[in-house]
Amino acid sequence: MRAYVLLFLVAAVVTYLLTVVAREFAMRTGAVAKVRDRDVHAVPIPYMGGVAMLGGLVAAYLVARELPFLADAPDFVLEDTGVVILAGALICVVGVVDDIFELDALTKLGGQVLATAILVGFNLQYSLITFPDGTQFSIDPAQGALLTGLVVITVVNAVNFIDGLDGLAAGVVGIGALALFLFCYQFTRINDIGRASTAALLTVALAGACAGFLIHNWHPARLFMGDSGSMLIGLILAASAVTLSGSYSAGGLNVNAFDASTALLVTFLPLLLPLTILVVPLVDLVLAVVRRTRAGRSPFAADKKHLHHRLLEIGHSQRRAVLIMWLWAGLMSFGSVFVTLYRGPVVIGGVIVATALIVLLTFVLPKIRGERTDKLLEAPEDLTPLEKQVGDQRI
Repeated sequence: MRAYVLLFLVAAVVTYLLTVVAREFAMRTGAVAKVRDRDVHAVPIPYMGGVAMLGGLVAAYLVARELPFLADAPDFVLEDTGVVILAGALICVVGVVDDIFELDALTKLGGQVLATAILVGFNLQYSLITFPDGTQFSIDPAQGALLTGLVVITVVNAVNFIDGLDGLAAGVVGIGALALFLFCYQFTRINDIGRASTAALLTVALAGACAGFLIHNWHPARLFMGDSGSMLIGLILAASAVTLSGSYSAGGLNVNAFDASTALLVTFLPLLLPLTILVVPLVDLVLAVVRRTRAGRSPFAADKKHLHHRLLEIGHSQRRAVLIMWLWAGLMSFGSVFVTLYRGPVVIGGVIVATALIVLLTFVLPKIRGERTDKLLEAPEDLTPLEKQVGDQRI
């Protein structure tokens, strides 16, 4: 675990430091987010945060190559990690060009397909499913490539779609990366197998990069990640889950730790986990596609009706809207991991209680604050000094 903590810190610190350089580069190249009708920022903000995060990922990978814990692991761990970062670098370059020159949607999609092709070309794709009874099902290479492309491109665009508020995309992906790392690490610990894995290495570095970037990206943001960042972190997260295919099977599990239903979840987790972790942005993606196509518009045509926009409309501040979406992301990602790895009423009860609390925060809190604001406007003399102060800040 200490090695992974070190890699998290390396990625976070390097990303934090490089963000300053990336901001200057964005200013010099004109990669600046102008204020548009659908945006919520009031002043132009530089892009290029993805360049800093890529630097953090590369730094963590280089340090990992020198750590005995990972250097002595099977060769494919570091080799596959390098391939994923290479694909991430390609998609980051496409994003940088888009941040400067604003590429059309089809060109960006072509870059995503090319990055996915790198993964498939190095045999990083869905290939094998092992069922709880030990039976193995091999996926046809062509079908595995198509499935891999579908998952990776869907996740990349889902992350891109939610990158609309300061700190939102980096926080959601960082939470998802930590949840996936928890699954990888606890699975190996429970079953007493080697702790070193490609997915664990990638996710802990990704979580660190997101954490280092968030310091600059929290509202009011000094830098946006841009498409260079949203596509990069989406690809790294999706590819991390893809690397689990054939590595974390339900065959030969510790029967005292897993029952039949849980073993079945583990079987399909490499496919389901990236979708479960990003269920909030994926729902946003589906709703956006349906909404735009029904209106006769391109599914890639931007609008101001995403989930985070709706949270703002019902009365949440920008920071609180981001925190609420973080909570939903954490509930879905960590909830799915805990339910998969652990059984018992405590886990199920905890998930139910957490869900109820987040629902209250999402829908009841803005009404309470709105009523207090109305009360301030109508009869300020009836409020306590603390209520007046809160109301003044709200107005």
